[in-house]
Amino acid sequence: MIIRRKLPAVKDALARQAAVALIGPRQVGKTTLAFDLAGEVPSLYLDLEASQDRRKLADPALFLRQYQDQLVVLDEIHRVPELFSTLRGLIDEGRRQGRRNGRFLLLGSASMDLLRQSSESLAGRIAHVDMGPFDVLEAPDLAPLWVRGGFPDSYPCQE
Repeated sequence: MIIRRKLPAVKDALARQAAVALIGPRQVGKTTLAFDLAGEVPSLYLDLEASQDRRKLADPALFLRQYQDQLVVLDEIHRVPELFSTLRGLIDEGRRQGRRNGRFLLLGSASMDLLRQSSESLAGRIAHVDMGPFDVLEAPDLAPLWVRGGFPDSYPCQE
């Protein structure tokens, strides 16, 4: 597995902010990076493209309060845009209780809508980390990178 250079940036952002949006094109490894990080700390992962995970958020504040001492990873956050206002309230509530950082990792494509929604609703509460395909500093072999590109599915990883 290729260690992504953005992992330390995400960890650093989570140490500074309550929420971090990891954004980038589809299929660059955002979810894989989130799983790597979630394996290091107590966490909850929700895939908001999955109807069963969206159903868990029927009352998002009630559900997410159960995980206030864990990192909550919300993948495909753009599928539930109304969640941003709930997150704002939970972040503010947590700050009053001394939980200031490392609460939510939001994953989504780098769409202007996602950036606008998160920036407006979570102003002062969120950091953004951009992630792209593998680059020359991450790829152990440059020939396939130049020929096939840096998207993980096209790059031949040795495991």
